[in-house]
Amino acid sequence: MATAVSTKIAPITLTPGALVEVRNIIEDKKVPTEYGLRIGVQGGGCSGMSYLLGFDKAKDNDEVYDLDGLKLIMDKKHAMYVLGMEVDFQDGLNARGFVFNNPQAKSTCGCGSSFSA
Repeated sequence: MATAVSTKIAPITLTPGALVEVRNIIEDKKVPTEYGLRIGVQGGGCSGMSYLLGFDKAKDNDEVYDLDGLKLIMDKKHAMYVLGMEVDFQDGLNARGFVFNNPQAKSTCGCGSSFSA
């Protein structure tokens, strides 16, 4: 069940701030090297779909991308929902966390963590 690392261009981007925060989390939480950052979608949330963001091992239906030395994992079926999406990290007084700027979203909820496509 070996998964080859793809050299394809990732359908999403992470801003420099998001990359720094992900790398900090990997180091602070001692995430195993065989894990990558999984990004995807799932049903739910107030707008119909919500974003997945976490660390996981690649599975059979996944595409694996190298994003500035970071292993990015995504289920092939999720690409159509996040194509062109930018993930940012905000660290301000009013908000702290990952922000999803998704051009595929027809509408989003007030908190920005769910959308409809």
